[in-house]
Amino acid sequence: MGVCRLDASRAMCEGCLRTTHEIARWPSADTTERLEIVQRLRERRRAAGRTSEADSRPRRRARASVA
Repeated sequence: MGVCRLDASRAMCEGCLRTTHEIARWPSADTTERLEIVQRLRERRRAAGRTSEADSRPRRRARASVA
């Protein structure tokens, strides 16, 4: 934790591309909100030309709970 290096002009981490708001929300975000953040990160990485193999894989679906 605490390894983000912020670009003050963009209010965004230079490494992971999360915004300051997303960084602050992450610890208390539920699974749905985290998946939304991750999806936005994929879009930002694509726009910046910083894609990875993981960006090409489909998003995992939530597992159905076993009753």
